[in-house]
Amino acid sequence: MNFSKTLLVLVVATHSIGQLLAAEPSLHLRLATFSADVTVPFGHGMMGGSWLSKSVADPLEANGLVILGDDAPVVFVSVDWCEIRNEAYERWQTLLAEAAGTKPERVMITTIHQHDAPIADVGAEDLLRARRLTGTVCDPDFHERAVKAVAQALRESLPLARPFTHVGTGQAKVERIASNRRYPMPDGSIRFDRTSSTRNAFAIAAPEGLIDPWLKTLSFWNGETPLAAVSFYAVHPMSYYGTGEVSADFPGLARRRRQTDLPGVKQIYSSGCSGNVTAGKYNTGARENRAGLADRLHAAMTSAWRETKREALTRYEFRVTPLRLEPTDRPGFSVGELTARLVPDTKPFQQCLAAMGLNWRRRADAGHRIQVPVLDFGFAQLLLLPGETYVEYQLAAQQERPGSFVCVAGYGEGATGYVPTEQHIAEHDPNLSDWWWVAPGSEARMRAAIHVALKAHPKLKSGDEGPAKKSNSATIAP
Repeated sequence: MNFSKTLLVLVVATHSIGQLLAAEPSLHLRLATFSADVTVPFGHGMMGGSWLSKSVADPLEANGLVILGDDAPVVFVSVDWCEIRNEAYERWQTLLAEAAGTKPERVMITTIHQHDAPIADVGAEDLLRARRLTGTVCDPDFHERAVKAVAQALRESLPLARPFTHVGTGQAKVERIASNRRYPMPDGSIRFDRTSSTRNAFAIAAPEGLIDPWLKTLSFWNGETPLAAVSFYAVHPMSYYGTGEVSADFPGLARRRRQTDLPGVKQIYSSGCSGNVTAGKYNTGARENRAGLADRLHAAMTSAWRETKREALTRYEFRVTPLRLEPTDRPGFSVGELTARLVPDTKPFQQCLAAMGLNWRRRADAGHRIQVPVLDFGFAQLLLLPGETYVEYQLAAQQERPGSFVCVAGYGEGATGYVPTEQHIAEHDPNLSDWWWVAPGSEARMRAAIHVALKAHPKLKSGDEGPAKKSNSATIAP
């Protein structure tokens, strides 16, 4: 399907599920914030069953906010887990929606994607347990306890909601963290092996490559009183991993320091589109590097806060664009081939990969569509994209609304795995192996969905025109 046809389908399919809220925001809008501990028990699968947890370096958290007003509430939550996929993602949306008194599609869930953390895919785990295999993606009982704890924290936050009148925007360049996996060698050849930690001298010396150097902070205020700050930065959030230590890694450390800096302002962090962006150029994997990366991220968060400017909020719109991504049909990924790997002779992690791939494949073949939600304030947007989306999509989203403050969270519905560009496929990016579950051709569909999701309604002004003027509430037609 070409781009224009894909765009036409999405324009027809996209539905607006919010209202443009008007009148006095100080009377009609409130903000609640919440947190819950979601640290896995010992012996739990990490990064989808690649290893098991043995100790806790620092806890894992879910941090979120709820916007309450004349329309149904909107929830945004960021989780210190590697991924939430398939039925597990729907379970989070369902329980948090029930707690907030809203619809599941109005619950935006993103994971930060630390590798020393779990993947939630209860459907994949069911496949493994039904065959009594040794591989384990996640513990369904723990998963249920965790999501219920987050839902309870959300529910308890609602009576404490405070008036919400302004949105703040601030950004700062991040120094010496991000680098693209792709880098040139002295002979002009291209390599893709600059991982989260790198000791290769050529990879360290090579340019950073394509990244988004900006950390963006979107904040929520009651007049001159700050209530919450959500920071977005596109980089794989790992310093070192794989030892069995549970950790929120350097983003968790930086976020907690900011919470100490501003105890009355809820701090939330979200990884942007960083499927092909790592800290490898600036990280050898030495344990002491974690603190250094946290220092640099904390410094950028602090600078972005200093640069924050507030805008009075008179309207917002929440809308969802449905996105269909085809499952891959390359060799080894058919239903029959994936099922054939679910046997005792297959190594445990390979069993887990097959189960996750099969669960996604079955849902995709049944017509499952991914949600691409956006929270649009007119002069600023919060867009959520699925899976390990490459940074090119984040940059494309920003280009859709020039002059506006576009914040992109990656790692929404995680079942897709990597979502690369066609260029990376043509260049045979070696990362596109077991963790790549979508077919070539996804780029056109992704770009079309981003275009539709960020298309501003005429009454919701874009950033270069300033905030929308006050008028009566109006529902945007599908």
